[in-house]
Amino acid sequence: MPSGNSSDLKFEIGHVLFIDIVGYSKLLITEQSEQIQKLKEIVRGTEQVRLAEAEGKLLRLPTGDGGALVFRTSPEGPVLCAIEISKELKKHPELRVRMGVHSGPVNEISDLNEQANIAGAGINIAQRVMDCGDAGHILLSRHVAEDLEHYPRWQPFLHQLGEAEVKHGHKVSVVNLHNEDFGNPALPEKFRAKEAQPAPATIASRGPRALIAAIVILAAIVAAVGYYIFSHRSVVKAVLEKSIAVLPFENLSDDKTNTYFADGIQDEILTKLASIADLKVISRTSSAKYKSKPEDLKTVSQQLGVANIVEGTVQRAADKVRVNVQLIDARADTHLWAKSYDRDIKDIFAVESEVSQEIADALQAKLSPNESKALATAPTKDTEAYDSFLKGEYEEREAEGSLKAEPFDRAAIFYQQALDRDPKFALAAARLAESRTFRHWFVTRLSEPELADVKSIADRALALAPNLVEAHIAMGQFYQYGKLQYDNALKEFRRALELQPNNANAMQASAYIYRRLGQWERSLSELAKCEERNPRDASLPANIGASYCYLRMWKEAGRAGSRALTLDPHNLAGLRDVFLSYLFGKGDIDAAKRTLAASPSDKRMVYFGAIGNSGMEFYLHVIERDFAAALKTCETETGNPDEDRGRLSARVAVHLLAGDIASAHDDIEKARGLLEVRLQDRPSDQFAMMQLSWVDLALNRNAEAVRLARQASELVPVEKDALSGPASLALLAEIQARAGETGEAVKTLRRLLSIPAGLLISLQQLKIDPVWDPIRNDPGFQQLLAGKELIGPNK
Repeated sequence: MPSGNSSDLKFEIGHVLFIDIVGYSKLLITEQSEQIQKLKEIVRGTEQVRLAEAEGKLLRLPTGDGGALVFRTSPEGPVLCAIEISKELKKHPELRVRMGVHSGPVNEISDLNEQANIAGAGINIAQRVMDCGDAGHILLSRHVAEDLEHYPRWQPFLHQLGEAEVKHGHKVSVVNLHNEDFGNPALPEKFRAKEAQPAPATIASRGPRALIAAIVILAAIVAAVGYYIFSHRSVVKAVLEKSIAVLPFENLSDDKTNTYFADGIQDEILTKLASIADLKVISRTSSAKYKSKPEDLKTVSQQLGVANIVEGTVQRAADKVRVNVQLIDARADTHLWAKSYDRDIKDIFAVESEVSQEIADALQAKLSPNESKALATAPTKDTEAYDSFLKGEYEEREAEGSLKAEPFDRAAIFYQQALDRDPKFALAAARLAESRTFRHWFVTRLSEPELADVKSIADRALALAPNLVEAHIAMGQFYQYGKLQYDNALKEFRRALELQPNNANAMQASAYIYRRLGQWERSLSELAKCEERNPRDASLPANIGASYCYLRMWKEAGRAGSRALTLDPHNLAGLRDVFLSYLFGKGDIDAAKRTLAASPSDKRMVYFGAIGNSGMEFYLHVIERDFAAALKTCETETGNPDEDRGRLSARVAVHLLAGDIASAHDDIEKARGLLEVRLQDRPSDQFAMMQLSWVDLALNRNAEAVRLARQASELVPVEKDALSGPASLALLAEIQARAGETGEAVKTLRRLLSIPAGLLISLQQLKIDPVWDPIRNDPGFQQLLAGKELIGPNK
């Protein structure tokens, strides 16, 4: 009987990837060494390993001919890692590797040599699953496959193999993970051998002893499952205990304009808590959906997926401030900790640090030395500079919500005032650079000298504070939106996540970069993680839906869009996802029309390919060939030059589709004037080129229209940008079809149907959109309609 107390074992749920080299023992010693070294390099080079190590959530177990990796992140971690390894192994055919994945209980132990080791059912079953495979296979336990089945993106890759007997008479239920780019689709030898065996006798035919034995085995299985569920629940509970949302702080000051100050205190405490890797902290975007003291904390807890809520009030008078904060277990509605701080305004930084530290202590969060330092660090010593900064943050939140120029401009003024007071205020410099970058992308494009100025501000922030997370995020946003340099942007976001693994902004920005780089599964996986930290932000499911639209996974797109609309009925991007799931997925115009009719939003300003950006109602009228109604939706001048250029070019396109160029004279002249001036000022404005190409078509300048459209498509090719690239290609196809270049149009469309471009082009869209009428009867076009389109990620 073993000695020692079994209760000393500390189990947790590990997500295990077991790897070995097939035929390792038959290799020469030098070959063994070379192959193990190469396999180690491949494994260490995977993104999943780097990210998990950065978060301190990866354990390793070497095994001589391979090894086991235990991820403490999510069930997707080892699977994504296996896919990365499988793709890289295609470059090394001499390496014959198989892999197995399982999630189950593991515990860290010390072996006979007092070395750290790992044991537990999670490790054992992962190895048994792997043992069922041959070279190239990625095999999953049925348990892991069931976890993945909840995510539609995984479903096409899961192929049930059934049950196999492994060592010591154990049986495992196995699923093969593969597609044309990773894994091995062949039936494993173990299962081929099983198929050749005669069918076994039933339990009933073996007599009563077999039946009794089966009952005993069943009881053992039930006990094992019960142990797993208990262990799993314990781990989940432990994680949940350290989850928290910081609700908006109430402004109790007599001066109600001090709302910005209360918001700033709440935001700084939230930011400090989010820097602690041991805590799950809900993003401000989601927590801001609630008032300071909601009546039903339990519902808030459930909606945000947290156990604990922070509430607070701020009262400011002259140079004094009172901050009241309380930490509540929302499930039981019980107070865990509360404290009031009456301080001089110059001590507000100390208050923010003390609150964050005491909340972390109350939740028993483990802090690294760097995290402790971050809690104690103040962004500036100048309280007036800080006050200006908080005003800038308040305006910036309004700007990012409205995407209007005025609040962006006000935010920039306050950030600059903060920097004027304290030239070493790195956080103010970072936020100023980020604000100006967003204004450039979402409102009005900056000139190259203006962008260079933004870059210098981001450089200044990094020079002042090389390890400031917000500075790396600002630089990443500049590369992403200012220069479209996605690799450089990703490096900055990765550095931000190394410094602060739970930073929701860096995580979300990375997800969008992965999408532009065409790494669709990675992007969707990261967005799913973002949803966990920001469960009330409708933009996340809306963007997930957009990705599914590109991938032509229409059911999934509709579900994600519906989820966004549940959170925010006015969310245009979510409405677009549902709308397109009917229109481009099924060609169901009536269902698309009902979707718009049921929506409370104005259905405007959602970009649809090359034809214009006036919205869903506009496009639906075009599809129905009600061109008069389409023109009516975009007849009002907005006063915004960018919007008016798009509006006028859309009207010109509609006149062209209607065959009514004679009545389009005014629109053509206005659009041409605005667009030519724009291109003189911004020669590389891709959107202006796309819009002017329609004007050239209307003027019967077909060759010039095609030249401009091709130039636009070459500025940002698909290989560089998986979102903008297809948009300009779709425009090129439209212009080619309208300019009489039928063969070239069909060629361009064939390419679009072979890549993720469903938000712009699908077989159903080709059937119903009048833009394709000039080539509709062409044999090549008809061949496209009779063919297939890519569904899912492009491999």
